[in-house]
Amino acid sequence: MKLHHSPASPYVRKVMACAIARGLDGRIETVATNPHVSPAELLADNPLSKVPALVADDGTAIYDSPVICEYLDTLGDAPALFPPTGTPARLRAQVMQATADGILDAAVGRRLSMPHPQDDGRKAFDARQKAAIERALAVLEKNPPKGLSDIGAISVACALGYLDFRFGHEPWREAQPQLAAWFAEVSKLPPLARTVPVG
Repeated sequence: MKLHHSPASPYVRKVMACAIARGLDGRIETVATNPHVSPAELLADNPLSKVPALVADDGTAIYDSPVICEYLDTLGDAPALFPPTGTPARLRAQVMQATADGILDAAVGRRLSMPHPQDDGRKAFDARQKAAIERALAVLEKNPPKGLSDIGAISVACALGYLDFRFGHEPWREAQPQLAAWFAEVSKLPPLARTVPVG
């Protein structure tokens, strides 16, 4: 398999963390890709010019990160990261993944807006995204993940890692002590320890 990859992307990190958790990372060839310049190789596999984009062994192009992670969950024989369809555990994991992806969408949006002149419109946008992140963190604090055993937990861990990576000047741990304790513990595990963002 081939994965269009950027070491700073939290969405790529989520895919690689899932691959490591399922023992599949050795089957994935990572291809350094800058989606902001829309290289032809990426566009051939993802017309949206986003990473991650995975090309399966049969040539099927798969994107974006939730879809790739669910595909990886069908490979190998490691314990599933996606609980069975129709179960409360599946719903909880999927909602947690959506919450984490929402944090990432807001944080990445803030990050991409930073280099531009901060007029009133951009300041309002930033404040709205920041407030969304804070609300989502408060929800996760009330019912934090357990371990790193499903897609929800992996997604939350990658979101928190991105906040540390890009917004370390905005500490979140004091207001979310349970979430902080959980993140400190799971950060030692291979799916996270081996995918720390750089760049």
